[in-house]
Amino acid sequence: MNDKDDNNSKIRILESATRLFAQKGFDSVSVREICKDAKVNVCMISYYWGGKKELYQGIIEDLLEKQLKYAKSFVDLEKDPKGMSLAECTGLLMTMLDKIVDFFYANVSSDLIILLLKEQQKPDFAVQSPVLNYVRSLVARILNKDVDDRLVVFKTLFILSQINSPRILPAFSLRLLNQKDFTEKDIEIIKENVKFYVNSLVKEVCVA
Repeated sequence: MNDKDDNNSKIRILESATRLFAQKGFDSVSVREICKDAKVNVCMISYYWGGKKELYQGIIEDLLEKQLKYAKSFVDLEKDPKGMSLAECTGLLMTMLDKIVDFFYANVSSDLIILLLKEQQKPDFAVQSPVLNYVRSLVARILNKDVDDRLVVFKTLFILSQINSPRILPAFSLRLLNQKDFTEKDIEIIKENVKFYVNSLVKEVCVA
């Protein structure tokens, strides 16, 4: 098997597993069913991940790896926001959120969203995303508070909800628009809403 075939097999397994896990749940999906759907040999899951549980975790890790690689193309995640001016910090946050919108709507499937929503309900589920952690650190700098401060946590959550809510709540977005997917115009509106929220946050800080 050459590198191209190897990569294609891995991608097909991830896509099939994501869809089946989202539709049926982890316990109701077998390794054999995933491999049949992906049109690969049943031994491939053991080869890449070791087992079904590791494959399930691999789906989330694959998303985080792609997100991190994408973010590193336009931001230095090692740069400490505490050393930035408010204007610099705000500008960088705007840039990151704009790019995150592009990534989210181009790289995160509906099946993956369903899977992640199900995972959120588990008490032991925790995702350490360097990209989203950096967004939180920028928000903390703008608010002049610690990253773990309650206000910072919720303000970051509200910002991210501006990005993902149209996809999480399709009955209030796509179905009302009689569309199957989001258009470039829709995505621009989402970006403007995000910018509006961040600008409101900065004005709130300046007034205070």
